[in-house]
Amino acid sequence: MSGWRTGVLDPQGPVAAAEHSILMNATLVMLAVAVVVIVATLAFAWWFREGNVHARRRPQWAYSGPIEVTVWAIPVLMVMFLGGLAWIGSHQLDPQRPIDAPQPPLDVQVVSLDWQWLFIYPAQGIASLNRLVVPAGRPLRLRLTSASVMNSFFVPQLGSQIYTMPGMTTTLHLLAGRPGSYAGLSAQFSGDGFSDMRFDVLALSPPEFERWQASTQAGPGRLDAARYAVLAQPAAASGPASFGSVAPQLFESIVAAVGPVCAASAPVARGSL
Repeated sequence: MSGWRTGVLDPQGPVAAAEHSILMNATLVMLAVAVVVIVATLAFAWWFREGNVHARRRPQWAYSGPIEVTVWAIPVLMVMFLGGLAWIGSHQLDPQRPIDAPQPPLDVQVVSLDWQWLFIYPAQGIASLNRLVVPAGRPLRLRLTSASVMNSFFVPQLGSQIYTMPGMTTTLHLLAGRPGSYAGLSAQFSGDGFSDMRFDVLALSPPEFERWQASTQAGPGRLDAARYAVLAQPAAASGPASFGSVAPQLFESIVAAVGPVCAASAPVARGSL
């Protein structure tokens, strides 16, 4: 029983917590109607059973104004409430809306590959493959694109799912409220390696993040156009890796270059649709 509270049911950030609240409120509203209908159905079946001599049967009865108003008013009110809940939540949880916090957001550029995830830290000049390392308590400003087919970025415990598309960028703001390791995944079928296209979000305390940043910058490995071209080829997801330096404007060139790299993945794109 301890394993049921995971994923979206175990929010670890303000965005996920707000989405969890909407989910629970909507569920309770729908249950309030569903439970009443189930109980009423059982009660009517019991009362109008064949052996109940007190039940009044009126086979010619055709219309009742109060009953019609009741049976229509309840679902109308429920739809209005759920619609208002969705309207307010969709604006409050707009992926492009920054998270209010005293600290400036950490910029991370995200590229979905076939079938891996690449994370570039432009201000730090480093990159990570299949592992997103972030400071807990600090907002994240993610810019996302795809090197191949449309994909979907999702960290259930942190919040909103958003699509990545070749030649375009989308923006997502998230925040990990406490240190921990959170599972991320691709929520869009994109070919043979889709099921293993997963990554870890490692939320560290600010001092630990600074140490990770310094050690990564001091480490080997350079992510340039040649190395990226290798990563962009369709391949099964490998373990996490890091790059101590990144070629300037690499993310912008990935977004702009819908040519050679994406053309190499075109047969995979057609086969996956």
